[in-house]
Amino acid sequence: MLNYEEELKKFEPCMDVDEVEDAVYNRDMTDVLDFIREIQKKQKDNDR
Repeated sequence: MLNYEEELKKFEPCMDVDEVEDAVYNRDMTDVLDFIREIQKKQKDNDR
């Protein structure tokens, strides 16, 4: 049988939600829209 008091003493929380959000959102990730914008920008520059 589980002893909840003992288990709670051993408990180590994982990353806080805010820390996880910061870790995810602070990464400079390129998505498809970034590629499309870059291609459009190059095309406009070539048309000039």
